[in-house]
Amino acid sequence: MLMPKRVKYRKQMRGRMTGKASRGAEVTFGDFGLQALEPGWVTARQIEAARRALVRVMRRRGKFWIRIFPDKPYTQKPPETRMGKGKGNVEYWVAVVKPGRVIFEISGLPEQVSLEALHQASYKFSIRTKIVRRHEMTEGEQA
Repeated sequence: MLMPKRVKYRKQMRGRMTGKASRGAEVTFGDFGLQALEPGWVTARQIEAARRALVRVMRRRGKFWIRIFPDKPYTQKPPETRMGKGKGNVEYWVAVVKPGRVIFEISGLPEQVSLEALHQASYKFSIRTKIVRRHEMTEGEQA
């Protein structure tokens, strides 16, 4: 499971997810990418499940990149606990994803296999996503 080795502060505030992604919004490493369409928190478990689905379809061919990292701690109080007495313990880690952020990238595979792999990975997320392709391919290499 993905999580930071160490953090400066153990617990964080929830924060805001307004606006679109300013960084990581274009496919830079691979040929195809999976792009978020709405804001949300993607858990480390969701990223791992999507990675496994991706690798299963790829069958040890090609290469893929994970473009998000869960570095935000999610705290939760135990069940049947009274209010107060401080903030709960860190239960798991999430990645803050804004609309436009590329989550996965993939290359070195036939187009049909790449699209199927990203489609299977998209089922694992709690946010809506779409498959995008690299800009250079759409403009110049379609001859």
